[in-house]
Amino acid sequence: MFWRTSQKRVVVGPLRRRALGKTGHEATLFGLGGEGVLRTHGRMREAAAVITRALDQGVNYFDTAPAYDQSMDYYGAALGERRRDIFLACKTHDRSRDSSLRLLDDCLRRLRTDFLDLWQLHDLRTLGDLERVFAKGGALEALVQARADGRVRFLGLTGHHDPAILLEAMRRFSFDTVLVALNAADVHRLSFLRTVVPEAMRQNMGVIAMKVCSQGRLLGRGGLTMAEALGYVWSQAGVTLAIVGCETPEEVDANAQLAREFVPLPEAKLRELEERTRRQAETFAYYKKGS
Repeated sequence: MFWRTSQKRVVVGPLRRRALGKTGHEATLFGLGGEGVLRTHGRMREAAAVITRALDQGVNYFDTAPAYDQSMDYYGAALGERRRDIFLACKTHDRSRDSSLRLLDDCLRRLRTDFLDLWQLHDLRTLGDLERVFAKGGALEALVQARADGRVRFLGLTGHHDPAILLEAMRRFSFDTVLVALNAADVHRLSFLRTVVPEAMRQNMGVIAMKVCSQGRLLGRGGLTMAEALGYVWSQAGVTLAIVGCETPEEVDANAQLAREFVPLPEAKLRELEERTRRQAETFAYYKKGS
């Protein structure tokens, strides 16, 4: 495997992989998130460079959503024949069956593919969300129908607001994966790591981590390095991979290299990183209920 710079070919080793729950997919520790340059308008060249570099680095999990500006269009233009080599995840933010199915049609068209590997309920926050999703004519019916007709292989849910909502959704339906906010500040309040992740492990669900550096807050005010931010999450039992939004191909290279070099952090180091985030935990977990 290799990637190209403007000057030379650089040989790299394979990325480490872990089983994504019961899906049968072996996901790379580092997955490309739908944020960063992918959550923009009118930057096709820069976005395509990031996607292509991730492919060349061996990344095999790619994330997007209709809510992420032109992200799906960038993927559709950049993936080409390499679509068959990856696990492509998308989402529906709509809570109804019919609108979600229309959204899926649009997603497949813009992504230039005839199926998704993973379709997820996007950003579940409240009991009201759950009631709409699980009601007759709700979005869950769309997920189940899309899986039955072959347009979707696996079903998941996502959230970063309140662990109780994700736990209730997981009680009501057997999902394949959960995309959840996880970082070194998580344990201080409304912890997903201590609630959602253990339940996902019990159900053999794949756990995908997001917000691992809190949109850069942990790297700035928090004083963590990217190696520490990712290492903390990758060291947690039950976590399959972390998705990271990237602005440049160089950021992709750096994150891929961290995945290659990763060694699980000892307990003492994990506790140290948690303690370093304690004072500003609310800032670092700005996305949680009540923050």
